[in-house]
This record gives sequence, C-alpha cells and structure tokens, in this order.
Amino acid sequence: MSRSHLVQIRDLSVAFDGVPVLHGIDLDVAPGEAVGLVGESGCGKSVTWLAALGLLPAKARVSGQVRLGAVDLVGAQRATLEGVRGAKVAMIFQDPSSALNPVIRAGRQITEALGIHRGLKGKAARREAVRLMELVGIPDPARRFDLYPHEFSGGQCQRLMIAMALAGEPDLLVADEPTTALDATIQAQILDLLATLREEMGMAVVFISHDLGAVAQVCERICVMYAGRIVESGPVGRVFDAPRHPYTRGLFDALPSLTGPRTRLSPIPGTVPDPRALPQGCAFAPRCARAVAVCSLQRPRLEPDADGRALACFDPVPADARTPAEAQHPAARASAAVRAVDEAAPPFMPGPHGAGPAGSGPDRGRWQEAAQ
Repeated sequence: MSRSHLVQIRDLSVAFDGVPVLHGIDLDVAPGEAVGLVGESGCGKSVTWLAALGLLPAKARVSGQVRLGAVDLVGAQRATLEGVRGAKVAMIFQDPSSALNPVIRAGRQITEALGIHRGLKGKAARREAVRLMELVGIPDPARRFDLYPHEFSGGQCQRLMIAMALAGEPDLLVADEPTTALDATIQAQILDLLATLREEMGMAVVFISHDLGAVAQVCERICVMYAGRIVESGPVGRVFDAPRHPYTRGLFDALPSLTGPRTRLSPIPGTVPDPRALPQGCAFAPRCARAVAVCSLQRPRLEPDADGRALACFDPVPADARTPAEAQHPAARASAAVRAVDEAAPPFMPGPHGAGPAGSGPDRGRWQEAAQ
C-alpha cells in the first residue's frame, strides 16, 4: 500500500443471497482528503463503506481488499475491526434519531465512546464530552449534557453523532448522507461544520450523498456510482465543469436552471436495472443516448483519462461539450445561487468557532432546494 493512501480499496465486491450488488470497486482515500460518493439510491454508495468496515449482515458475501495501513479489513477478526471502528475510521449516518439510544442521556453516550477509544473515565470523560459538544456547536453543552436525545432538535442530534464520531480522534470520517433528514438551512450548517472540522483536525472525509450541491461544497474529489460500479471519478471542479460519462452528464442536465425562462427538464429515461437481471454489457446502456453496439456486449472498465479523471465508457461525452445557453451548467447555477444568498444572508456564528466567512449565513442552504 502506498504511503500516500490512508485507505486503499481494491476489487471490493458484495453479494446478498447470491445476488451481486457491488462489482469490483477500486477507491483510494489520501490523508486529509475529502472524497464524495454520489449516485441514485441503491447504487452501492453506503454498501461500499459498510462492507469496508464489516458492518453488513451475515448473509452478505464480501470479497476484495480494504487496506488500512498494513491491515486488510475484509475477513478480519472481530477484535481487529473493533480496533479500527471509531478509533481509525468513524461513520455517521443519515438518521441520527435511529442511531442514538433514546433511553440513554446524550452525554453518557459520548463518554461511552471516549471510554472505549481513549480510556477516559469519570470527570475527565465528562469534560472531554462537553468540549466535543461545544466543538460541534451544541449550545450550553454543560447543562445539556444530561438531556435525552428527544430533547434535541434533528440538527442537534446530528451534531451529537458527529461529536461521538470525533471521540475516537479518527483519521477518516465517513458521512453517510448526514443531511438527508434535515431542512435546507440546517443542511448548510452541518456541511459548514464538517468542512471546518476537517480543516481543524486534518482528518479525511468520505461524503456519501445524492446531492451534487452538497458534494461540491464539501469535497475536492468525486466518484459517481451506478449499479454497483464507479463510472466516473476525478477532481470536483473538472467533473462539474465538464461531466464526460453520459450518466454523470444526465444527473447534471436533470437539474433545473435558476436563471432565464422556465424550460422542460431533461430527465434520464428509464430506471436503474434490477441487480438480479443486469444487462450483459454496460449497465447504463439501455438508458444511454450515446450507446453504441459494443455497449450492449462488453462492460467498460474504469480507465484513467488524460485530464486526471477516470471513466468507464466506450463513447464518453466530448471534453469540450457544453450545455445549451438556456440550460445553464449546474455548477454555475449552484455558484450563482450561493453568491446571491450570501449577499442577502446575515452573518452566521457557527457555535464556538466564531464568525464564519463573509456572507456564510444559515440561508446559504437555500440553493440546494432550488437545485433539487
């Protein structure tokens, strides 16, 4: 394993009851890097990391390699996995209300994690838990330490989950759609919090989402998944500026324009194929306007491209292609919307971190609503 990689995934495959749902995923995460995984529901984003951490049910069959340092996590003993979860790699989930224990006080749940991963107990654990609650922006953490999860709002419960994830001082934080259950304003605050924590603590972040706008705000590299495979990956700016896989391009073209006259959207036709009956060739071929004969016969491999991205397509969108003027590029739409909201938004004080960047108010999340 290269020293430049914190986690290295090779040929990771998963099957449930004999049905393959993940097909040979290759993915690297460097120390301090922020990587986004995007795609439709059921494409394998969450399964990839649940498999990597050994969190899938017993009926799942996992093969391949997930290397963290010198340790291969696939097939590792339970003691090995428990030494990695929380301490090296932490994960937060999209529904904090189901992840938190409703009958145990919030502070105690954090101190439990501190005891397991850092050996802190008693007053020392309580002090550190209060500090973590303050770090993630929980108001008056010393008083609210003894409250139950139902006494916190949805956004504050997600902040508690982030505090618990940080208790083990992990090298990698996997955020599995952490803003899905939150309203747009709270989404923006959680995204700002994740970006701030990553910068302050130097940890890597894997951000799993179906929200392209959220990925653009948090990540520096993006991997687009479809039917259990990565079909395009590369730097966020490059992929957003000129998506080359027809599926990636379809995701962007399906977003509405924020400026100009209203026009019909350009949805991707058809539906995601049933994993029990995948096409012989490219899984996206039945829905693809650029499909050629070979697409129905052979499955394209994910190959590096000259511009620094990787593509799995026999006939990709030309690099110089642009959307029509009446369908402004979604990256530009997102940037314009953020600027417009920032100009109108009041200053935002993100908890203990002081004032945020100029114009980074809570209403910054409005553009996400417009982009959905």
